[in-house]
Amino acid sequence: MTSDDAQCLIETPLGWLGLHWRGDVLTGIDLDPPPTHHPPPSGCEPPPSITRRLEAYFSAPDTPFDLPLELNGTRFQQRVWALLRTIPVGQTCTYGEIARELGSAARAVGQACRANPCPIVVPCHRVVGRHGLGGFAGDRTGRRLAIKRWLLEHEGVLRYSTPTDSTLGPTPALKTGWTTEH
Repeated sequence: MTSDDAQCLIETPLGWLGLHWRGDVLTGIDLDPPPTHHPPPSGCEPPPSITRRLEAYFSAPDTPFDLPLELNGTRFQQRVWALLRTIPVGQTCTYGEIARELGSAARAVGQACRANPCPIVVPCHRVVGRHGLGGFAGDRTGRRLAIKRWLLEHEGVLRYSTPTDSTLGPTPALKTGWTTEH
């Protein structure tokens, strides 16, 4: 993400997410965007190609993300993120399995997942610990881990016996929040 990126808040089943893009290229997704009191500028919306893909995912998670992405990171992070995009919906992989595939360490894979600029689209939520969920975007107990749990439930990996077991519930289709262009 750079200062040239346009940005916007969208409402999703996960709550508000921040989108960053340049043209039709997605450059970032914030799971915990900063709150704002600025109204959205009229006529300034995220590209329909991006919102349509996110809406499709939240309706049917097995629909592939075929968005152009700009993922800025180290060579190792790029390798991890490319491998993450090969994990199919409904499946998970451990940090250690990815590390073995790349000839690296599980902790390094976790750090690359934490640095992922486009969570959900680059599915770091499908990477789990050897003995449990692990963390998500640097969070091991809070809202972000609840998002990981919800995403895995949405993709059919986790099942809950009652609605209260999952801390995030469904909401209507995506709604646009504020948008700024630099």
